[in-house]
Amino acid sequence: MTDLRDAAATSKAWPFEEARKLLRRFDKAPPEKGHVLFETGYGPSGLPHLGTFGEVARTTMIRRAFEILTDTPTRLICFSDDLDGMRKIPGNVPDPDALRPYLQRPLTSVPDPFGTHDSFGAHMNGRLKAFLDAFGFEFEFISATEFYRSGGMDDVLLRAAERYDDIMAVMLPSLREERRETYSCFLPISPSTGRVLYVPMKDVRADGTVTFADEDGRDVTLPVTGGNVKFQWKPDFGARWAALGVDFEMYGKDHAANTPIYDSICRILGGRAPEHFVYELFLDAEGRKISKTSGNGLTIDEWLTYASTESLAYFMFQKPKTAKRMHFDVIPKMVDEYHQQLRAYADQDTAARLANPVFHIHGDNVPASDMVVPFAMLLNLASVSGAEDPETLWGFIRRYAPDATPTTHPGMKAAVNHALNYYRDFVKPTRRFRQPAPREAAALRDLSDRLSAWTGAADPDALQSEVFAVGKAHGFEPLRDWFTALYEVLLGASQGPRFGGFIALYGLDETRTLIDDALAGRLVAGAAA
Repeated sequence: MTDLRDAAATSKAWPFEEARKLLRRFDKAPPEKGHVLFETGYGPSGLPHLGTFGEVARTTMIRRAFEILTDTPTRLICFSDDLDGMRKIPGNVPDPDALRPYLQRPLTSVPDPFGTHDSFGAHMNGRLKAFLDAFGFEFEFISATEFYRSGGMDDVLLRAAERYDDIMAVMLPSLREERRETYSCFLPISPSTGRVLYVPMKDVRADGTVTFADEDGRDVTLPVTGGNVKFQWKPDFGARWAALGVDFEMYGKDHAANTPIYDSICRILGGRAPEHFVYELFLDAEGRKISKTSGNGLTIDEWLTYASTESLAYFMFQKPKTAKRMHFDVIPKMVDEYHQQLRAYADQDTAARLANPVFHIHGDNVPASDMVVPFAMLLNLASVSGAEDPETLWGFIRRYAPDATPTTHPGMKAAVNHALNYYRDFVKPTRRFRQPAPREAAALRDLSDRLSAWTGAADPDALQSEVFAVGKAHGFEPLRDWFTALYEVLLGASQGPRFGGFIALYGLDETRTLIDDALAGRLVAGAAA
């Protein structure tokens, strides 16, 4: 452990850099509460998306790095703001019109359109918890509804009533002039309609009661405690930190400008502002910010239809301060890069291992990769063979690794199933075969003849050299044009695998048949049928 801690003290991997910043928070004294508290926030207004998972995954990476640097205990809380009112109806839920009467009601007071839980908020919380549990995250879940109603926020709410003017002095300069006239850091929940009200306070008293006009026009006085009142979203950040004693929270770049507000309110309410990490936003295929309510990003379930949770964690590790597209087309690359890093890990020294993403995904229990065929190659094999079942792909896999079976290689088994799903949904519908130009056709015939005369083993490197030789013999300059022709004519794609490896897996005779079909126009005709 000493060697590991020494290496971690200088590691340039971003989780260790952030963990060292957090460690400096306790230079003068250890935390009075006896542990360091990490928090992630979740807004359950729509189906959980991968950005939500990313916050938990990245926070866990920093937490794990922190635990290597110190013996101080840690906790991770996932806090769901399910007392928030439903401001608009998500477009990706069943029967959205049925939710219209419940607009502005707390999410835990809105019926579950999926019919699995007692409320919309509970359903969304359940979806998140099930995934985090499946991945093995160690966390504690807190529902804002339960936290407010059980009195967990009462002390901070009472303090906010006492220091109301100080909080408003922080908030009002950040608002548009017309908003200042009606703004309050408190949002009462109407005793008559159950809706979360965005109304001005007629009176805020130090005894912890507020008076406001209810929706029927009558003045109502309520205690701020017991779940009668919640904080507006900006003050809620600082209030949560003060109530829980949060030491670290990350959030997206869209929150960065509000950090001084969150921190100031936390201090006004008697807390110490936590350390922060601001990450860049995820973008959809068109470069727009991913939104839960618009449903324009990948969902957790969608990623897991096509790839493993580990490949998703690998994606989250990469350059968190750089905006990245999060779309289906990133999945194959993430799967293959993750397994490349697994294979590299076994031979790395301690410093290199601490910089390897798989260490931050798995800790010191990094598994060996059993991915004997790359994911991208599986997609190409599925494409040329028209594979509809796993056994077709396993037939190719056994040519390369005769001892591999679904039992001995469970990771490979999962990848085969994922590849078939991905091929069916994304590769097959987009294949565009073309007829070869005369020079390309001549080169393809030459390649077929050379494969017919091949007497050696189906060695990927030797076959790759032969493919190169054909391209050079037919004057392709640059040689990339020859490989582009192979992909477009034989695979119906603009990019493809290392072709020697493809031939070794697919088979020499099968590749010759594929070339014959392309030359005869059968691939183009079959795709058009």
